[in-house]
Amino acid sequence: MSKEIRLSVRPLVEYVFRSGSIDNRFRSSSSMTEGTIAHQKIQKTYAQSDQKEVYLKTEINFKGLSFVIDGRCDGLLKSEDIITVDEIKSTRNDVADITDNTNPVHWAQAKFYAYMYAREHELEKMKVQLTYVHVETEEKKQFSQVCTFSELETYIMGVVKKFEPYAALLLDHREKRNRSIKELPFPFESYRTGQRKFAGAVYKSIADEKDLFAHAPTGTGKTISTIFPTIKAIGEGHLERVFYLTAKTITRTAAEETLALMKDKGLHMSSVTITAKDKVCFKEKTVCQKDYCEFADGYYDRVNNGLLDTLANETLMGRVKIGEYARKHKLCPFEFSLDLAYTADMIIGDYNYIFDPRVSLKRFLEDQKKRAILLVDEAHNLVDRARGMFSAELYKSPFLQLKRAFKGVDEGIFESAKAINDDLLKLKKQCGDKRLMELDEIPDSLFSLLDAFVTAAEKELLKQKDGEAQELLVNAYFTAKNFVRISDLYDERYVTYVDHEKSEVRIKMFCLDPSHLLQQFGKGYRSKVYFSATLSPLHYFKDMLGTDEEDYTISIPSPFAKENAEVFIQPLSTRYRDRERSVRPILSMVKNLVETRPGNYLFFFPSYAYMQMVYEQFEDQDWGYEAIIQSSGMAEDEREDFLARFEAGNDKTLIGFAVMGGIFSEGVDLKGDRLNGVVVVGVGLPQLNPERNIIKKYFNKNDKNGYDYAYVYPGINKVLQAGGRLIRTEDDHGTIVLVDDRFLTPKYQKLLPAEWMDFKVIR
Repeated sequence: MSKEIRLSVRPLVEYVFRSGSIDNRFRSSSSMTEGTIAHQKIQKTYAQSDQKEVYLKTEINFKGLSFVIDGRCDGLLKSEDIITVDEIKSTRNDVADITDNTNPVHWAQAKFYAYMYAREHELEKMKVQLTYVHVETEEKKQFSQVCTFSELETYIMGVVKKFEPYAALLLDHREKRNRSIKELPFPFESYRTGQRKFAGAVYKSIADEKDLFAHAPTGTGKTISTIFPTIKAIGEGHLERVFYLTAKTITRTAAEETLALMKDKGLHMSSVTITAKDKVCFKEKTVCQKDYCEFADGYYDRVNNGLLDTLANETLMGRVKIGEYARKHKLCPFEFSLDLAYTADMIIGDYNYIFDPRVSLKRFLEDQKKRAILLVDEAHNLVDRARGMFSAELYKSPFLQLKRAFKGVDEGIFESAKAINDDLLKLKKQCGDKRLMELDEIPDSLFSLLDAFVTAAEKELLKQKDGEAQELLVNAYFTAKNFVRISDLYDERYVTYVDHEKSEVRIKMFCLDPSHLLQQFGKGYRSKVYFSATLSPLHYFKDMLGTDEEDYTISIPSPFAKENAEVFIQPLSTRYRDRERSVRPILSMVKNLVETRPGNYLFFFPSYAYMQMVYEQFEDQDWGYEAIIQSSGMAEDEREDFLARFEAGNDKTLIGFAVMGGIFSEGVDLKGDRLNGVVVVGVGLPQLNPERNIIKKYFNKNDKNGYDYAYVYPGINKVLQAGGRLIRTEDDHGTIVLVDDRFLTPKYQKLLPAEWMDFKVIR
């Protein structure tokens, strides 16, 4: 490949000229929209012969590198004797304070566009103009320079010279990466059963630019089966970037370990793991302001040295490694991880960086999507996560508190908070005797009140005060903004409801079917691969995650012999009304199980209350077995202690009591004799509640089985996840007991994995 680097004007000049500190004090989130409006108002003043939003492109050769640079200039003014490039910048600062050297990045952008146009049209000179406009007052201030082509060329080459070491590093990395990929073998001696087929399906999906839905049971080696063919596709020129998206830290670790394994086999490829800001922050409080945090103060003056140092020495950049270099160069670790991610071949992080309308990685430009893939791990989790990301709710109580806090302090906040509080009270009265009421449409009046509140709150928050009232105002402001933002996504796949308890009132725009929005937010990527050990039933997940007719699907059988797991069904009723009666036969089964098959067991229950009921009676038996129990809201060290108790070769039987769908039923690897059996009590149905019933009603209306979509399929997923804790490798053997009479019905028999179907019934 030729030593070519493609980039836009803005990231190039920002790399060279950025300076100063991170300062995440409150800024109006309306500024981007207002900035666009300000741009358009200036552009409307242009003469008929002038042009706006002009695409420009050039190629610059320097030190054996070819820089292909493009961008879009705001204005090209042809009405004067000399052609002018106009770069428009909106601001909220006092225009009088802006000087011609306030921001070198702005001049650099404008001069690049002037150079690109002059070079293409062989002009001897150009006028370069900066136009600053205040978003509220529309006051305008302009600076201009007339530059010869020679002056522009000297300036541009000076910028490119400063950027070249960084570019050379990236290009050298790319060459090493592509060579190493061509020579990279599959990192294991052989493929497991089904693994080659899965990897082949991933590669074909990328080559054909299709999405893939893959059900791949535990033991298939999902991580290597998706990452290895994706890396090969990079080597073949199909892709430049991979987003590996997960819901949990443990699956992020699996992706990191897979890359480390391939690095040992010769792979040279960069990856960055993005960890949430509050988890990596070096300070006691996550306050990104230069007067509080030394890692924010002067961040942009130091970040380029940090990037060059890290990229010259590291390829796999996880939380620990990023933290080391961030400390070395005195950089905010979170912002540094985002700057590193911009250069990385693979980005590992949470679903929300791509799908959440509030969070997404906005630095990654639209045109980069075409050469990028989304690998969505544990994709069964994305359904409920997406519902949460695309829903929004408002509570009455914060506005009542703000009304009290700002009475006599700020009339605008007091009046607007009072109006929202009163409006939500009216909705409560409309509910009458009903605890929950669905609305035919979202009340327009509420959005007018929220707009007024947002305007008043912004004026107060820009004063940058401290205190409890200010913190309450910040939270209410962003909640209100999100409510308005989600209303723009609202369609027939939503429902709005009001519920209340005592003095509290809540209104919620609830996304019932996230498939359309997941498709919209995932649009433009070359391919998306949704995979999980429990992407079953496949038709349900295709419906919920968003599929096109031409998308690919694959279902891989378990690679392990069915003899590895001895499966029993105990046909008891675990329905709510029968739970007390079920305890004695469950305990009897437990005693028989551990006496005939001693070892370590995990027992999963559908609720904490049911688990506690069985645990207490188990403890009364004094059988000499050791028992530990999951508690609500366990800290990370408590979780680790719980799992550490499962040791191979225990003299005593250990029984862990846990909750289905909780922290121990997914992503937990207790290999070999660390776990000898799993007992799953119940069919995992979510608790009957108004939201689930609304989901049921919606899918019934849309010619689907609403009860299955709201309850049965999410429930069986929990069962499959819990049972999947047992057999993790070819050498694992053990016992699975499913406790519920419904497991013997035709509906549930169809939902159980093939390898569980050779079961025995406990009578």
